[in-house]
Amino acid sequence: MIALASDTADRIDEAVEASLAALAARAALRAPHLDELVTAARRAASGGKRFRPALTIAAFDAFGGTRDDTPELWPVAAAFELLHTAFVIHDDLIDRDLERRGAPNVGGEFRQRGLDRGATAQAAAELGDAAAVLAGDLLLAEAVRLVAMAPTDPDRRDSLLGILDEAVLVSAAGELADVEHAVAQRPSPAAQLVATAHDKTAVYSFAAPLAAGAVMAGADDSDRAIAVSAVSSIGLAFQLVDDLIGTFGTRTQAGRAPGADLRARKQTALIAFARASAQQASVDEALERAPTGPVAVRRAQRVLQHSGARDRLVGLVGELLRDARTAASGLPVAPRDLIHALADRVQERIP
Repeated sequence: MIALASDTADRIDEAVEASLAALAARAALRAPHLDELVTAARRAASGGKRFRPALTIAAFDAFGGTRDDTPELWPVAAAFELLHTAFVIHDDLIDRDLERRGAPNVGGEFRQRGLDRGATAQAAAELGDAAAVLAGDLLLAEAVRLVAMAPTDPDRRDSLLGILDEAVLVSAAGELADVEHAVAQRPSPAAQLVATAHDKTAVYSFAAPLAAGAVMAGADDSDRAIAVSAVSSIGLAFQLVDDLIGTFGTRTQAGRAPGADLRARKQTALIAFARASAQQASVDEALERAPTGPVAVRRAQRVLQHSGARDRLVGLVGELLRDARTAASGLPVAPRDLIHALADRVQERIP
């Protein structure tokens, strides 16, 4: 979503890798199984798009920061990538997924490790779950350490730690709410599902990385607050578009079989809008059958489309992006352009 010069992308990768290499070196001094756990976590952090550190750097540049005068820039940017990887590892555990990008994730790798050593299926699953919890915890701690040890003045460090702390807190609230909605016997109201979508994604993926970059650049407090508010709306729009992709997107867009969210009976604002329509009975029936196969998925897609839910959600996304662009109109040119570019990229993702 953010185009970076190759040297900037390389420096982000170097900062992430330096942190992980240092963690691996410390683990290697302890015990082989810890070394292997860190190696698995290191693999989980490789190959990503690096959007969050890229946003930190882009915000820093947009607010007029000077890279050569800001040694804390790169470790703080790297911290947001490690935070993301930690959340991904924990999210896979919560969702009981054993693969990521077509390969075993941390939990899947250690589950297989248990089986290879003669463990029962249940014991191997327990090992995989424990490994996922611990690998995510290690990366969370490493993200905090990077910010806490960043070479900057105490006031700025406190501000950056506060941003990171808020991101973790809000994301935990969003993830827990998401699971509660999934297990609830009664459908959740659309407003609650929208709020959950915001908390899961908008803060740690958008607002926090941008705020950190702005703080390190010495941005005006008022300008920073405007930019954070605008990018939070974009972050919510991004997650709502993800829900559209999970329901209506192609295999290329979703990176998995079309209609995966329907097969998983995922509770989203899209589903809540459909159930609030005049076609509630047809919607409920189609959703009940959706996990049975691709024909049922396609029927559920048609029913959701006919209910008006898709149009309503696309309208909400458009409203959020318009609000972000309007809010950004009061910013200096460079941060305003960054907000507009992010909004445009989210708009382009709508299936």
